[in-house]
Amino acid sequence: MAGRLKPLDVERLTKPGKYADGGGLYLIVTGPTSKSWSYRYWKDGKERWHGLGSLKEVSLKDARLARDAARLRVKGDRSTAGVDIVQERRKAREEAKAVVAKMALPTFEECAEAYIRANWSTWSEKHRDQWPSSLKRYAYATIGTLTIPEIKPSHIYDLLEPIWVEKRETANRVRGRIETIIAKNVDIDDPEFRNPAELTRQMREKLPKRTKRVVRHHPALPYAEAPPFLTLLASAPGRAAAMLRFLILTACRTNEAVEARWSEIDRPNSTWKIPGERMKMDQDHYVPLSGPALTVLDELRDGRQGELIFTGPDGGAFSENAMLAVLDRLGYGHVTVHGFRSTFATWAEECTDYPDGVREAALAHKYKSETTAAYQRGQKLEKRRALMKDWAAFLTGANVIQLSDRTASRALETLA
Repeated sequence: MAGRLKPLDVERLTKPGKYADGGGLYLIVTGPTSKSWSYRYWKDGKERWHGLGSLKEVSLKDARLARDAARLRVKGDRSTAGVDIVQERRKAREEAKAVVAKMALPTFEECAEAYIRANWSTWSEKHRDQWPSSLKRYAYATIGTLTIPEIKPSHIYDLLEPIWVEKRETANRVRGRIETIIAKNVDIDDPEFRNPAELTRQMREKLPKRTKRVVRHHPALPYAEAPPFLTLLASAPGRAAAMLRFLILTACRTNEAVEARWSEIDRPNSTWKIPGERMKMDQDHYVPLSGPALTVLDELRDGRQGELIFTGPDGGAFSENAMLAVLDRLGYGHVTVHGFRSTFATWAEECTDYPDGVREAALAHKYKSETTAAYQRGQKLEKRRALMKDWAAFLTGANVIQLSDRTASRALETLA
């Protein structure tokens, strides 16, 4: 198709502007030596400019041929629908960028392995075993080869749905681990990011319904039986027995005692600082150490110990079942290790006048009030120190008579 422009015109035009040749073909001049061809068309009510190349590479004749070919693609024919060639080119560029970006980004599995390596030295044996195995078994098959931006909530649903009801705890932990790894690998300042592993309302509604869990309390030793038991325990040999004594005297959780480290003990100030990553409330917890609790530590300290306080036969951390084995050997297999926290809580409530906040803080419960939080913080530590001193005195027999008198008095009041 002939146009209005002549070859000599094309060479002489130097003033910036758009010069029409006809049929949608334009010569775009931006400078004396900067000229290019563009095909102008309309698609779905939108104006489009489709570049055909520089004048240095495309002659007037070739530009017209390219214009005709482009127009045919836009309009289509009886057998082929027209296309928006500008949008098509844009999409191709975006897809190419996505391919390059994907090649540069690590996969979820690579991110998970990096996270595990970074935290390995601070983890217990249980964490070291469960993190890699659970992700390999339940996550990698679905999202292992995907990059973080590619992971969608539907992927998380697909991997959780088969285990959501039958393996409740496993499913919860796998989801939480995936959420943590994803959060670790995204821009903290991205306001539009939404973690696909978050347990949103949409996710809850899609996942199978779980039956309501029946809460089973840990069998606990009555506090009146705790002093004679501690006497029996003190005569039992081995570090697992010492660890159980320490746990009872501090009212801590099993994992907190199993993973206790010498560097966390402030001997001059009689305090044990448990890092937040080992606490349910995800905050550092300070435990005031009574004299008997310090005695347990002094019995184990010989100048040759490693970082762990309570080391197993192989030099590593004990299994969390080690203290259960001690209970079983001593004829107390009917109670659990965790139950001693209930023993302490019941004793503190029934036999002392310490405020609720002091007792809750001693058990490192999540703060139910600002008062509890205050007793957890340093300025209220001495009130908890007094509580733990009284607990140790009760366990070691220093105030058993006082307790018996108080218990008898309450019994008489009840009968009256």
